[in-house]
Amino acid sequence: MIVAIPREIKADEYRVAITPTGVSVLKDDGHTVLLQSGAGEGAGFDDRQYASSGAEIISDAESLYRQAELVVKVKEPLPEEIAVFRKELVVFGYFHFASSRELTERCLAAGFSAVAYETVTDSDGYLPLLAPMSEVAGKLATQQGAKYLEKPMGGRGVLLGGTAGVGPANVLVLGGGVVGTTAARIAAGMGAQVVIMDIDHRRLHLLNDIMPANVSTVYCDRQSVRTQTARADLVIGAVLIPGAKTPKLITSDMLKDMKDGSVIVDVCVDQGGCVETAKPTTHRKPTYVVDGVVHYCVANMPSAVSRTSTQALCNATLPFARNLARAGLDGFCAIDAAHAAGLNMRNGKLTHPALIEAFEDLPCQ
Repeated sequence: MIVAIPREIKADEYRVAITPTGVSVLKDDGHTVLLQSGAGEGAGFDDRQYASSGAEIISDAESLYRQAELVVKVKEPLPEEIAVFRKELVVFGYFHFASSRELTERCLAAGFSAVAYETVTDSDGYLPLLAPMSEVAGKLATQQGAKYLEKPMGGRGVLLGGTAGVGPANVLVLGGGVVGTTAARIAAGMGAQVVIMDIDHRRLHLLNDIMPANVSTVYCDRQSVRTQTARADLVIGAVLIPGAKTPKLITSDMLKDMKDGSVIVDVCVDQGGCVETAKPTTHRKPTYVVDGVVHYCVANMPSAVSRTSTQALCNATLPFARNLARAGLDGFCAIDAAHAAGLNMRNGKLTHPALIEAFEDLPCQ
């Protein structure tokens, strides 16, 4: 199969979908690998490394897509990319369709097949291709939240861990999955008082057992969210419903009860966000203020640490990319339910149940 690796064109996206080592593996499997020139530079991999691993370097994206059978990329395709996609093409990457009707309609009209990292799901509900970036995003969420709590950054001027004679910050984490657990652990390690909210009682029991003493758990209902956000110096949104749009747990009226200069980091903004006032931002302009509350809503947070993120992502995705290149789309979906769950659309129709529910009026299988 002809596997293509494009240069990402989303604003401030520095990751690349496959490392030079991954190219070597695909070449050993017997595939042709095309790389758009400069695709790996943002993650510290140059064209010479890819060429030595067996990739053919292509200067422009249109030529790359014209030859490709399978495109492996990181972020959702932008309109100029979708415009040159063909019906026979399979694209493997992050899409987050539920958060954007416009993206969904454009991709359906193009007719290609979309296999999404974020919906590959095993029998235990684990998301193996989302988890590595969720871990990175969770660590960054606390790191960025701590930074934007600083007064010069627009925050309250609060140190997460406090100091001798001065109490620590209050951190609220909405969601006890990979992002939330990681964010909470980092915040606790910095000395903050942390509350994790979730609706899964089993998960709350587990978190009670494994988290340090400065982390507590609270069942997530509307009144509890209102109470906890009013206390918080930093709120981290880490809610995920695989393939679906994120529910709005923090409404705009709740902001009026929050402290001036408090910070919200909405990690799930790429799925629509769990904060009503959240809108995607970029690394170059990451924050804005609503009712005195600083909002950090960068939609591709892991790109800030592109070298680490690329390596972590490729460690997880390469086995699936190999299966897709080896078996083709039908064979890939037949391997098991985890692989099949990755298929989001095919032949101009939605295939994933969460998307069919989100967009009832769009064509579906």
